[in-house]
Amino acid sequence: MNFDALCVLGMHRSGTSCLTGLLEDAGVFLGEVSKSNPHNRKGNQENLRIMALNDAVLADVGAAWDRPPEQSAPWMPQRLTDLRQIVAGYRGQEPWAFKDPRTLFTLTGWLQLLPGLQFLGTFRHPAAVACSLWRRGRLPLEEGIALWQRYNLALLRCAETHHVPLVDFDLPPGPYLYRVTQVFRTLGLEAHPQQMAFFTPDLRTAQVDYDLPLPPETERVYRALKALIPS
Repeated sequence: MNFDALCVLGMHRSGTSCLTGLLEDAGVFLGEVSKSNPHNRKGNQENLRIMALNDAVLADVGAAWDRPPEQSAPWMPQRLTDLRQIVAGYRGQEPWAFKDPRTLFTLTGWLQLLPGLQFLGTFRHPAAVACSLWRRGRLPLEEGIALWQRYNLALLRCAETHHVPLVDFDLPPGPYLYRVTQVFRTLGLEAHPQQMAFFTPDLRTAQVDYDLPLPPETERVYRALKALIPS
């Protein structure tokens, strides 16, 4: 195994739940996570304590999941104490993984406590994410596109800095599982497509308007992410 702890990075509605569920299929410990959710048929695979802590770190700087900060948020000492308590609950369960899209904006504290933290990222076409956010909570499409840009610019920076392997959630089922298997094997996980039971094509439920106009910077970030995946 090439890691003890792993974080799945990516924006909301971009395949983070699916990728995390597939990690569990490959033998990675997730702990107590959501297995049922109104907008994720198999659950969002999130530890509620981690989600609440990331929310608190963002709130300390006047930010939120839908109003993320420009840079990774600083952590107050009490937040780091809370994180130590959470991480202690995973001891003896290595390798373990977690996911929460907010982590893209709270990485400072995570890396302070876990400098060897491994990352794995996933992204999706901006229009697909915007349409899914509209379907989930009626977020206007323009705001969804703008939010996609903020999250995925953070993902791109992290991928370039930490050499994060990426997965494109828009790939057809066969190529998607093949790419996931490739990435898992680089992490030292025994992974075979036929064992990847968590993924089913109907997890992708958004009806997508791919003709939705994209700002030039959004298009640039999307193309830069795709360029980081070997052809």
